[in-house]
Amino acid sequence: MFDDAKRRARRVAFLFPAALARLGLLDREKGEEAFDLAVPVMVTGGMRTLLRAADFFMVGRALGDEAVAALELGFQYFFIPFGLSLALTSGTISVVSRFEGADEREKANFAIKQSLWLALLLAVPITAATWVYAAPMIDVLTDDPRTIELGAVYLKIIMLSVSFRFWSMIAARALAGVGDTRTPMYVRLLTLPTNIFLNAVLIFGFGPFPELGVAGAAWGTFIANVLAATLFTAALLSGRYTVRLPLGGKQWDWSIAGEIVRVGAPLAGTRLSRTLGRFPFLLVLTTLGTPVVAAYAIGRRIMLLALMPAWGYSTASSTLVGQSIGAGEDDEATQYGWQTLRIALVTQLFIAVVLFAAARPLATAFGTQHVDLTVEFIRVFGLGVAAFSVSRTMRGGLRGAGDTRWPLYGTFAGTYFFKLPVALLAVAPGVALFSLGGWTFAPGLGWGLLAIYVSILGDMYLRAVVNTFRFWTGEWKRIARESDIGAGTGAD
Repeated sequence: MFDDAKRRARRVAFLFPAALARLGLLDREKGEEAFDLAVPVMVTGGMRTLLRAADFFMVGRALGDEAVAALELGFQYFFIPFGLSLALTSGTISVVSRFEGADEREKANFAIKQSLWLALLLAVPITAATWVYAAPMIDVLTDDPRTIELGAVYLKIIMLSVSFRFWSMIAARALAGVGDTRTPMYVRLLTLPTNIFLNAVLIFGFGPFPELGVAGAAWGTFIANVLAATLFTAALLSGRYTVRLPLGGKQWDWSIAGEIVRVGAPLAGTRLSRTLGRFPFLLVLTTLGTPVVAAYAIGRRIMLLALMPAWGYSTASSTLVGQSIGAGEDDEATQYGWQTLRIALVTQLFIAVVLFAAARPLATAFGTQHVDLTVEFIRVFGLGVAAFSVSRTMRGGLRGAGDTRWPLYGTFAGTYFFKLPVALLAVAPGVALFSLGGWTFAPGLGWGLLAIYVSILGDMYLRAVVNTFRFWTGEWKRIARESDIGAGTGAD
């Protein structure tokens, strides 16, 4: 009965790409392949975003604003290894998908083991350093003693899960590299609700469980990450899937490790540049008042939920382009990239319309006292949804071919050459953002929210243009051939 319901749901879902094909907007076969790969990633990403929102809601109800601030500050540091893991797993999906396309299954399997060793080399020192320096790290961001205390507790515990989180993401991307995005979804459908349940009982102390507050949120996430890593390990050791984790034999290959790092390093730079760029942008927002910061935060959280399709289509593009380029089918790789972009863009334009129409009830649902201001931010983010979709999907196609430098260039230019300089104009004239040795930095012209809105949208559209242009040039095919991964390497 469950299988029948699943088949019916699948048929209903696939009416969407079929309708686009009938309208002449999409190649049905390629569009359905992209859609099939993307949907499980959308579901997983949506649940992960809801988990973070639930954490903040429960801790706020249990302990108040100081605890919420502690989680927010601690999580900013967690974003650093999280960004590194995204970069590393981007190298994994790129290499595995190209080996799969070239029908070199054993090399694809070895690439998974190689990624695991690279993950441990990154994660273990990060965990150790955080355990020792958690309190000073939080102290850099706030002078509130209670927030520092709670933030340090949360950060020390949550960072214990970094190695397990790294491995789960590697396994999920490795499976996606051979076209299996459903198994990671099933794992997350089990572990993410488990995470929410554990957090709830450990934060509030329900039943026989102790009331741990902020520490409970961290321990719940740690246990769920260990469970996910265990399930992925069991799956890849079972031999029931297209790829597996070989424990014995050779443990290191410099050429494969080098390719994973080569693909991942620019994406690590991409992620870190955006993370570091977020701090001065938030500093500008604080000069405009707490209501602006709150409205921005609500609008951004709603946007993250709305952008789950972009994440899914990005993964689909990486898999389909990577497998095609690995098989030496350059024209197929190009077509998959553009067809995936088409269905991604239509999906996100539909969501943008919904955001515009539902902006007011969404803002009201968050309980904000500044509904009109929040509605403005939601609609501004709605205007940027299509650009984000284009940027992310094209980045996925480039990643599949192992060409990841241009997304870094686009992100760096968007953040530091456009977003931050324009945002600085929002500050009122004469208001100093910071002082150093008697010198004050007061760059504002008093443009207010107009400058903020322009900076957000300009950043998104600039990245979309850069990534699309790079894919259009076709230079990513040369990058893939020069990598010695897959068929057709070394060709002219």
